[in-house]
Amino acid sequence: MSSQQYLQHRRKFAAAFLAFIFILAAVDTAEAGKKEKPEKKVKKSDCGEWQWSVCVPTSGDCGLGTREGTRTGAECKQTMKTQRCKIPCNWKKQFGAECKYQFQAWGECDLNTALKTRTGNLKRALHNADCQKTVTISKPCGKLTKPKPQAESKKKKKEGKKQEKMLD
Repeated sequence: MSSQQYLQHRRKFAAAFLAFIFILAAVDTAEAGKKEKPEKKVKKSDCGEWQWSVCVPTSGDCGLGTREGTRTGAECKQTMKTQRCKIPCNWKKQFGAECKYQFQAWGECDLNTALKTRTGNLKRALHNADCQKTVTISKPCGKLTKPKPQAESKKKKKEGKKQEKMLD
């Protein structure tokens, strides 16, 4: 090996060695930047859970309103607060304005009572409201209507007239 080749080989080795040292330094610096974050201190509060009253509409029996919340505790800064709430106007209010039920189809008319009934299962309770799991409602059957025989004869007459016009 000539002296020029030897020097060239040595320069390549030195360059590779310096590159390796540079990479190690860069990796070590990146890891040093990632300091472990100290765990957040968990606040242990002496305060109890919030207990909420039912939603009271501002006007009428549904729509926007307010509810009051209270909690207990010796070191609580806040023991009472008011929160906005809303009572949907399409919910059946006879079972509580904060309880929503999924109802089945109306049953057959009971000829003895002239009522038909259906049951509903609790679908959702707003703000931990105290709701019944299942409710039953009734309503009058209404008039039992029988199909009028005249309606069929009118249809036949119209069809007959259409056929006569087509023949003309």
